[in-house]
Amino acid sequence: MALPLVRLEGTPYAQGYRHGAVLRERIVHNLAIYFERFAREVNLSRVEVLARAARYAEAIRQRNPDYYQAMEGVAAGAELPFAEIVALNVRYELFYDGYVEKPYADGCTAFAVMPDASSDGQLWIGENWDWIVGVQGVVLHTIEPDGLETLAFSEAGIVGGKIGMNSAGIGLLINGLTSAVDDWSRLHAPFHLRCYEILRSQKFDAAVRIITDEDRACSTNYLIAQAPNKVVNIEAAPGGVGVTHCRDGCIVHANHFVDPVAIGIVERNVETNPHSHWRQRRLGELVAQPPLSVDTMRGALRDHERHPYSVCFHIDPSEPPEEHYATLTSVIMNLHELRMEISDGPPCTEPYTTFRLRPESDPG
Repeated sequence: MALPLVRLEGTPYAQGYRHGAVLRERIVHNLAIYFERFAREVNLSRVEVLARAARYAEAIRQRNPDYYQAMEGVAAGAELPFAEIVALNVRYELFYDGYVEKPYADGCTAFAVMPDASSDGQLWIGENWDWIVGVQGVVLHTIEPDGLETLAFSEAGIVGGKIGMNSAGIGLLINGLTSAVDDWSRLHAPFHLRCYEILRSQKFDAAVRIITDEDRACSTNYLIAQAPNKVVNIEAAPGGVGVTHCRDGCIVHANHFVDPVAIGIVERNVETNPHSHWRQRRLGELVAQPPLSVDTMRGALRDHERHPYSVCFHIDPSEPPEEHYATLTSVIMNLHELRMEISDGPPCTEPYTTFRLRPESDPG
């Protein structure tokens, strides 16, 4: 099956309303999964989750009224309590703060290939997004009031998208990280809001500043690119960032800090086993073979070395249910042609579906 494509336009509230109305069943499904996992994985009751969401809602309203209004629209369209939609949209901070005390979820192996290392001379980025089995996704195609378009993968109920591109040639990939100083209660701009803002940036430097110019509540890795040839990887922790660039035409990142000491943080609980290090090493080997074709990129994201803890990640049945994670979607994007290939499930078994954006402005 292919992920559903939902087209959104108009005001932020109107976009949110359609998102909620069309995806209500998927949103209800995701909420059920998350409230159960909040309780089981990080010991957060429903009452506490909603209380924290209410605190974050006001911080979001002050920082970005458009995002707040879009969440209001999702809640109205889906006929669900606003606080539950906010909880979905700040679920990253609530989970990753809790992961400070335990090994956190495996997930996400990302890459970028520069034009001089690709077989067609164009800029490519992609990743496998590994997360809680059963969470349901969607592809959102938005047309903003100023004409900018975005095409992004999101979880049903989460505004804007977290892996995607826009018609200015900006592309975004993400990886979860954690440090000993992660703390949701700082109420800095949450992860999904920053993704929303990056994907609505026209210029590369402006997209980067969304991460670097303001402190963060919790740690995250952002890979930001713009056609024809701009790529940066930012490991962002509370109080510091680490910036790296492509070497020999490519860059790869998974779920650990490359140099936490340089950023001035202590990284905790990367994993019970070093799965992230294995995946990063392996994907680096697979994309360090220029000139790289899209077929090679697809093959790299399907790779099963060290299965089930491979680049294409699968459930280990010997692990307890709270540690059941797998590749839920695989994404490859050509930022010149504004083309996205995306799978609904692991790419070893599920086909890629192609979506395209109509460029509104020249990238660069």
